[in-house]
Amino acid sequence: MRPDGNPTARALIALEVLQGRPGITAAGLAAELGVSDRAARRYVATLREAGIPIESERGPHGGYRVGRGLRLPPLVFTATEALGLVMAVLDGHHDAGDRTDPVGSALGTILRALPESVAAQAEAVRRSTAPAVDRSAARPDPATTSALVQACADRRRVRLGYRSEAGTEWTAEVDPWAVVVRHGRWYLLCHAHSSDARRAYRVDRVRGVERLAQTFTVPAGLDPVVELEEHLAVGWEFGCEVLVDAPLDRLARCVPRSLGRLTAVDEVSSRLVGSTSNPWWYAEQLAALPAPFRVVGGPELRHTTRELGARLLAATEPPVS
Repeated sequence: MRPDGNPTARALIALEVLQGRPGITAAGLAAELGVSDRAARRYVATLREAGIPIESERGPHGGYRVGRGLRLPPLVFTATEALGLVMAVLDGHHDAGDRTDPVGSALGTILRALPESVAAQAEAVRRSTAPAVDRSAARPDPATTSALVQACADRRRVRLGYRSEAGTEWTAEVDPWAVVVRHGRWYLLCHAHSSDARRAYRVDRVRGVERLAQTFTVPAGLDPVVELEEHLAVGWEFGCEVLVDAPLDRLARCVPRSLGRLTAVDEVSSRLVGSTSNPWWYAEQLAALPAPFRVVGGPELRHTTRELGARLLAATEPPVS
């Protein structure tokens, strides 16, 4: 501490030390502040005069501590710290998007600590969050996520370093439209200039973010959640086509867009067309449908659905004695 510092500033620093090290002695406080024991006691007296309850206890195990009833000063976060807290809450609490939930209300308080442009993007992330179903999903780096959220807010093009699931690495210049959280995974919805196409990149696989000078305009009427889910349903290596014995209006409420496009065949049946890189996962999702279905397209999906059905039937057999 500077010896010529403002006495009030010194007293506030002393309060910070007392909060961080309850039970600290006068000698310890003096050492932390770089002042004499007498000066340290004077700062404690100043805090008490200001109405802050500083308790003291004598003896070999005694010292100072902040008593009950202290109203803490306002918390101050950096944008990255605040967004990191938002990410942690969204990842671990299913009702974080509900403003009436205590955690959702507290999250709103954190969002108000962010700069306005970043807060708007973080609020958009909160609205687009679906409960996590995969607790082993990789968590993105808060600094990387913060850089992407800020680029979305500023409408600034970025150059990404990216690594695919197979380990292939490349760079891409993209217009970052939105960061969207779906089922425990964080995605960057963007326009990739190399392919002149819409892309969804996993944020946990982004290895670097470089802001560029170019700006962009988000497509009019873009719904990031709808766009992402439709994007995730197409372009994978295994095609899928399923007929479901249920009307479209009934299925639309329980079939996620990430499974594919759902259309009506007639008044009592519907068709689901999509693609996947994991036929086993797709078959498991179909097994949860509230209606009979038939796989009519995709040999890989037909095989995995048959195998999954056999496993489920075997699970109902009585144990062999």
